[in-house]
Amino acid sequence: MRLRAFVVEDEWATRNYLVELLEASGAAEVVGAVASADDAREVLDAASIDVAFVDIQLAGGTSESDGLALVRAQVARPGAPAFVLATAHSQHALEAFDLGVVDYLTKPFTEARVAQCLSRVCARVPPRVPSQLRIVGRRKRALVFVRLDEVWAFEAAERLAYVHAPQGRLDIDLSLSAIEASFGRTLLRVHRNWLVNAAHVRELAGSGADTELLVGELRVPVARERAVAVREMLLVNALGIRPR
Repeated sequence: MRLRAFVVEDEWATRNYLVELLEASGAAEVVGAVASADDAREVLDAASIDVAFVDIQLAGGTSESDGLALVRAQVARPGAPAFVLATAHSQHALEAFDLGVVDYLTKPFTEARVAQCLSRVCARVPPRVPSQLRIVGRRKRALVFVRLDEVWAFEAAERLAYVHAPQGRLDIDLSLSAIEASFGRTLLRVHRNWLVNAAHVRELAGSGADTELLVGELRVPVARERAVAVREMLLVNALGIRPR
C-alpha cells in the first residue's frame, strides 16, 4: 500500500514538481498540497496522513507561519505523520533533525533523492492500516453519523461546510481541503465549492458553464474549467458512449 503524502510548499511550480515526483515514485499517493501553514494545520489536524513534506520558510514567514514552527507544533501530537522538511538552504538541518524529522530535502528536488527519502519514510513509518472513517454532521442538536459510501457530495457555502447524504444536508466542521485530503481520490472535485462521490453520479447534463451533475437526489454545478475533465473521468469506467 502506498504512503499517504501531504505537501506544504508556497511556490506553485515547486509544489507541483514535488507532487509529480512523489506520484511517479509509485510509493506515495499525494492526498493534498497547500501553500500556507494555516491551510496545512487544518488538514494535519483532521486527515489521516503518513508523511508531510513541509517547506521550511513559507510565504509571510513569521515565527507563527513558517514551516519549522508548523512542524514543531505538530510533531509531538498523537497520530501526527512523519515529517520531511524541504529548503533551498541547509543551515536548518541540525534544528530539523532535533525535531525528529525523517529527512531533509534540499532544492532543487531530484527523482533519485525523493525516492531515497520515501525509502527512509517507509522503513521508519509503515503505511497505516486503512480504517473505515465515518463523517459526523450536525442536524440541530443531534449528531448524525454517515458512511463515506452513503455520501453524495460535500459543499462549501458562506464560510460553512455541509455533507449531503440520504440523511439530509448536515453541518460539518471540516474544510473541503481537509475532506479531500482525508478521502483522497474517492471524491471528485467538480467545483471550488463542491466535492462529489463519483459512485453516486447518475447523470451529466449540459456543457461549459451550464454543466451539472445529478448526484443521488442532488443537483451539483460543474465549473466551466472542470467540465471536460469531469466528463472524461466519469467515462473512464463506463461503457456505452465513446469519449470525445
